[in-house]
Amino acid sequence: MDKRYSEMTVQELKDEIAELSEKARKAERLGIVNEFAVLQRKMTMAKAYMLDPSEFQPGETYEIEGDPGSRFVIDYLNGTFAWGYKEGSKTKQAFPISLLKKKQA
Repeated sequence: MDKRYSEMTVQELKDEIAELSEKARKAERLGIVNEFAVLQRKMTMAKAYMLDPSEFQPGETYEIEGDPGSRFVIDYLNGTFAWGYKEGSKTKQAFPISLLKKKQA
């Protein structure tokens, strides 16, 4: 049985990301869009487990990777997910912490 990302060591996570990356390249080459998207999301989640959630602070503003110009304010953290609001939105959303980048001054 496969391990959950939360049970893997950093090296196991790196190996998993490398394997997923290779599968994603193959899916992209073959034009299998849905599989490519799923593999990209799995890589994002594996990367989130390699980060320390305590480095992400509620009330702080972060940029969202892949969404240029958007800003996200963390309300609270739940594991490897940050819950909060995109600036200008009243809808609470969650993002894996691996998608959040410290806002550039």
